Amino acid sequence: MSTDIKNINREINKLKKKGEIQKAIEFCQTILMKEPNRSDLHVRLGDLYMDWHLDVYQAKQYIDEAIIQYQRASEVLIDNGEIYFKIGFAFFHKGELDRAINYFNLALKNGANKAQCHYMLANCLKKKDRYTDALEEADTALKYTFFRSSRIHYLKHRLLKALFFSSFKTKLQSNIELLLSYVFLPFDREAKKDFLQKLKIIVIFPDLVKAFYVSKIKDYEAGISYYTKMIDKVPGFTPLYCLLGDIYRAIGKHEEAIIEYKMARWIDSLCFSAYSGLVQAYEEIGDYDNAISTYLKFISIHPNNAILHSNIANLYFMKGEYEKAVSHYQSAITLNPKQDWTSIVAQTLGYVQQNVIKNTDAAIEAFQAAYLLTPKELDIYISLGSAFYDKEDYKNALIIYRRALELEPNNAKIHCNLGYLYWGMGELSEAVKEYELSIKNDPGYAIAHNNLGVIYLDDLAHIGQAANCFRAAINANPNYALAYYNLARSLSIKGEKVEAAKFFQIAYDINSITNEIDPMEIQERLNNLFE
Repeated sequence: MSTDIKNINREINKLKKKGEIQKAIEFCQTILMKEPNRSDLHVRLGDLYMDWHLDVYQAKQYIDEAIIQYQRASEVLIDNGEIYFKIGFAFFHKGELDRAINYFNLALKNGANKAQCHYMLANCLKKKDRYTDALEEADTALKYTFFRSSRIHYLKHRLLKALFFSSFKTKLQSNIELLLSYVFLPFDREAKKDFLQKLKIIVIFPDLVKAFYVSKIKDYEAGISYYTKMIDKVPGFTPLYCLLGDIYRAIGKHEEAIIEYKMARWIDSLCFSAYSGLVQAYEEIGDYDNAISTYLKFISIHPNNAILHSNIANLYFMKGEYEKAVSHYQSAITLNPKQDWTSIVAQTLGYVQQNVIKNTDAAIEAFQAAYLLTPKELDIYISLGSAFYDKEDYKNALIIYRRALELEPNNAKIHCNLGYLYWGMGELSEAVKEYELSIKNDPGYAIAHNNLGVIYLDDLAHIGQAANCFRAAINANPNYALAYYNLARSLSIKGEKVEAAKFFQIAYDINSITNEIDPMEIQERLNNLFE
């Protein structure tokens, strides 16, 4: 007799609340010994191994076991993109980025959440220093979110920051290389000697050339050796400590990197690359308190640096200190009011105001500021329209969405949002038209299929059409729990209770992974089906 997943989940959640993760794992393992082919339990066990409530070092030890569990589940659920996503997520945290990328792409092919997959692909590419490609993935992720995600925008900020720092280091390297070539130019001997001694380059010339070369080919151990030698020769030359810190960060030795950056800062309290390296190291290990503390010191030196204010705002947001985040986002906008980059900051501020602080007027103001900077950015129109909708200012929401269609007349997402707007206004015929246009422009847009089906669901004369819409949504996204749930509702109304029960159960099983619906609501409808 198969153990009820509802009771299993209840027991696991009870143990998790107590912080007894190991007991929850053992509980799952005990059941799997009796029922080894339970794919849902393999998934749940994998989740437990990956659970962030575990100590970080333990979590790393359990990653391999999590992967094993997910792969066992995938042998049964071969078309389940969410499982492949979980495997990719585990490989990402293991540091095997190429394998993670492969699984995220596999997840995309099998109907996993597109926004999540592209978001994680962006994270993988960021770690591989492919910042431009990562930004493209982040933008793609945003296209597939029905409501805009602050996490994705936070990542975009980090990528832009990485590009900024990368550019800074490139300039630093090119300047040093220029100085090295300068050695061989015709020049007054004594003046040249004095110049090079001041820069402390002449005594480290051979090792510096070697260090640049091995760093370029990512021979990090050799790079550490060369930079260490150079520091022994010229212990007061701060760029060497920063470059050594960069290598330690690249190989995951963040404690060593922090020591080097702090040494550079101790030598030169105004060293830009020391501060930038230090905050990146803290962020990468999730030490937001020290990252914020470092940013505050950094800002005290450069109070008018908009990027610093934006970055510390992101950290305050991650910590849940939203008012401080808002304050620094506003400072970033004020200090740099006319740059395209500022538009992204304004959009992020708008998302925080709309979705976290629930200040719709402030959100609209932020989105409008972004619009003035980048009036052809389609995402701004979508965000602004959503904010007007939340305010129940349907007139202005309609105006904004219509303007968006002038930019991209065949954009499925805009038509879908318009359908949602008309639906909220009670203009169902117009809503149906917009959803149909959305589907026409993108037949695989599952949300439009589902929402159109819900409109038909309220009309007994169109129950058959409703069911067809939900089936189309499922075909577009086989892991769309809400579509299975709504299909079950339509079948229940048609009196096909056995089929309805089957799809309620599928919705429940998928929802245990995707968390789209309150599971109690599904269970209640399933229990009441045959009463």
